Amino acid sequence: MKLQLYQIDAFTDEIFGGNPACVVPLDDWLPDETLLKIARENAVAETAFFIDNGQEIQLRWFTPEFEMDLCGHATLANAHCLISILNYPSNSIIFETISGKLEVTFKDDLYYLNFPSRMPINSELPEIISRALSIQPKEILKARDYVLVYDTEEDVKNIQINRSIFDQINLDPGGVVVTSKGSNSDFVSRFFTPQASILEDPVTGSAHCSLIPFWSQRLRKNELFAIQLSERQGKLFCENKDKRVIIADKAKTYSAGYLWIE
Repeated sequence: MKLQLYQIDAFTDEIFGGNPACVVPLDDWLPDETLLKIARENAVAETAFFIDNGQEIQLRWFTPEFEMDLCGHATLANAHCLISILNYPSNSIIFETISGKLEVTFKDDLYYLNFPSRMPINSELPEIISRALSIQPKEILKARDYVLVYDTEEDVKNIQINRSIFDQINLDPGGVVVTSKGSNSDFVSRFFTPQASILEDPVTGSAHCSLIPFWSQRLRKNELFAIQLSERQGKLFCENKDKRVIIADKAKTYSAGYLWIE
């Protein structure tokens, strides 16, 4: 079986920036085990699989380890693939996903992701995560992911993770996001996933489902500019809209080719 395969850098306007995702169009769903094997072979943070049946587009996301409940950068990459490569007839796409209907709109060279809001609430940090952090947070919150709030951007930049300790906890399908006010943005963040082949995710759209409502409330503004401080770095234009959040940026196609499944 011959399948198309696209690799796209999301949340960036430059190749080798943002977060890489693979996109694989399907006619019918393959066994989950096969989808997972493809994601492992691709060796990027997320692989998006989609089926366009003419009425709706079904979308699923797989890391090399498991299926995710929500992924921002792979959704952006999938929209870019459809609109910029496969000539999708509309600049607005509605995806059917495990997290409900997700709309992506392409306007003025930006992709706007309409995602669910996940306001984090006060929580306690598991001792094993605390021991894995080189710098302790000032606030601890949780939605799907643990949201750890720090005083300064320098704290966020300088955090180191003791992986031998960190990997002892299973947060499937979540992770740990560290965040603070930004020096040249409204807020910054980094995202870490225990037991994942890629410890630090370059740009994490789904984490901003919690970061946007939190910082919107804290900074008393609905439109925000965010930077994820990974090595590849990502810039996100954000808007808080009550029960939804808008996350926007660009994407660049890195490669296009085929894979063969026996």
